[in-house]
Amino acid sequence: MKITTTPLEGVIVIEPDMFEDNRGFFLETFHQQKYKEMGIDRQWVQDNVSFSMKGVLRGLHFQVKKPQAKLVQALQGEIYDVVVDLRRDSPTFKKSFSILLTGTCMTQMFIPEGFAHGYCVISKNALFAYKCSEFYSPSDEGGLLWSDPEIGIEWPFFNPILSPKDQKLPRLSEFPENWLA
Repeated sequence: MKITTTPLEGVIVIEPDMFEDNRGFFLETFHQQKYKEMGIDRQWVQDNVSFSMKGVLRGLHFQVKKPQAKLVQALQGEIYDVVVDLRRDSPTFKKSFSILLTGTCMTQMFIPEGFAHGYCVISKNALFAYKCSEFYSPSDEGGLLWSDPEIGIEWPFFNPILSPKDQKLPRLSEFPENWLA
């Protein structure tokens, strides 16, 4: 397993060991002790899977009072995955990091609490999985507008397919005061 740190403190890219032969492949997607040794010591309470078509952008989402750490991975297709540091006291506050996650290499990204997260599907379709350290709570949901110029994310699409809710998310400058850690 190869571990790579990113410019955003706490965000880690994990390339699992994949064992392939003429039958297919095998890999571990999670091993509690190994992940703990690399600094990912969370109790995962919820697993989610999302299927989306090309051009769909989901995000940028987070929870306000009960923030979630996430371990994300594309199982099929290609995902342009993005995180934004919303930790007010962080030296990388308002900075983003993006990575291509594919079902071919099964790379994962660990996202600690305090980050907004979103992704855009760049293949025909994609199957995306993620573990969460807190249960999803609709009443605790927050979000950041995907195209906020203050953040300046360079998405692969100019006119992504968005949910009505994601179309109305606020810019960072419009956040309620209690939305930032």
